[in-house]
Amino acid sequence: MTDPQIALFMLGIFILVIFLGFPIAFTLMAMGITFGYYAYFDGARMWRSYNRAVENGADSWTQFELWIEGFFRNNVFDLFVNQTYSVMTNEVLTAVPLFLFMGYVVERANIVARLFSTLNIAARHVPGSMAVAALITCTLFATATGIVGAVVTLMGLLALPAMLKARYDNSFASGIICAGGTLGILIPPSIMLIVYAASSGVSIVQLYAGALLPGLLLSGLYMIYVTGRAIVQPSVAPKPTAEDVPDIGFGQLTLMLLTSFFPLAFLILAVLGAILFGLATPTEAASIGALGGLVLAIAYRALTWDRLRESVYLTVRTTAMVCWLFVGSWTFSSVFSYLGGEHVIFEFVTGLNLTPLQFLLLAQLIIFLLGWPLEWSEIIIIFVPIFLPLLPHFGIDPLFFGILVALNLQTSFLTPPMAMSAYYLKGIAPPQIQLVQIFKGCMPFLLLVFVAMAVLYIQPEIAFWLPGLIYGR
Repeated sequence: MTDPQIALFMLGIFILVIFLGFPIAFTLMAMGITFGYYAYFDGARMWRSYNRAVENGADSWTQFELWIEGFFRNNVFDLFVNQTYSVMTNEVLTAVPLFLFMGYVVERANIVARLFSTLNIAARHVPGSMAVAALITCTLFATATGIVGAVVTLMGLLALPAMLKARYDNSFASGIICAGGTLGILIPPSIMLIVYAASSGVSIVQLYAGALLPGLLLSGLYMIYVTGRAIVQPSVAPKPTAEDVPDIGFGQLTLMLLTSFFPLAFLILAVLGAILFGLATPTEAASIGALGGLVLAIAYRALTWDRLRESVYLTVRTTAMVCWLFVGSWTFSSVFSYLGGEHVIFEFVTGLNLTPLQFLLLAQLIIFLLGWPLEWSEIIIIFVPIFLPLLPHFGIDPLFFGILVALNLQTSFLTPPMAMSAYYLKGIAPPQIQLVQIFKGCMPFLLLVFVAMAVLYIQPEIAFWLPGLIYGR
């Protein structure tokens, strides 16, 4: 087998192994080192010290030590160490644990419960008011945390029972929670965009600026849909009664907004604004966000030692997962490229004579299918870099491509049979909510994601306008 054939064999084995359920980060590292050992193997370098020791009559133990030393005298081990060091010193990735910590602290400080309750009252005269309140809460909270499972689970505990009590249709209510919970991987400050920036070399501040309007577009489409359906089909979202939502005075409502909605919204806007307008780096802004989350938790008297310890633990665990994925992915991709696999894929795709639109459709279709068995982090770190070298050939801006991918990855949480948002919700939903009902409720929102992607392709200025306004892109 030639080296490029071995590279493709390596990729095929990896795909097979991850479908069998092996841990992806350690599989990447193991396969990268194994195939890399072959790729960088230098027999003369390996045996040089051992042969000299044998010629000089060294004892058996010394010969064994030199043989072990020779075995590890391979460039793949240097590559692995260097990749690990690169991840540890990557300034973009430093923002990941800080944003995660902000989200976990906010999640455990009961801020979201106050927020949903306030918005539910504020929107009580809007058709589908609880659905609209749930989507606005999801948008803000998902932006603060960026962890889909946490948002879907918490909103499933807070908003779903309230909607079911108000006689909302089971599927309709479930779809709202699942779709709203995925918005955090798109709307800045998104962890997914940080990971894409580290993988692609695109400026994270420009990515944040470019993703803001498409994220709000998708959230707006969701709200238009739920409001329109509540008008056309009132049975799925009945008007709330006084028992469901109390009718309070304007002064009391304003006070509730000042103590729930505005503090969290101000924190998010302050963090995002500091990044977009160059007042702080993403890492510095994330530090402000983490501190702000702690201040809010203290202000609400919700910060306990157990909650703080749990937030730190979850932050460290999630950060470690992302960083080890980077180490494994960069080692794997370096070996794959060294063996010629990247060149083979480039030659194959360019040989198809695709138009830019056809290439985008093919790339997005592959990412859509990968979203069934894989998490967004694995897709961004492992598979998206395969497409990045092809973007200049087709004249596609990597910023625009990244935002399309971020939109596309919304579908990975909503598409059966591996719709993780549905499974997160099913795990905490009342027994009468069936999984098939959750899947059914996700379908309209899945279609709206495709609508948003089409709108973005037809009007790319939605992504480029804000970066151009702020940075003159």
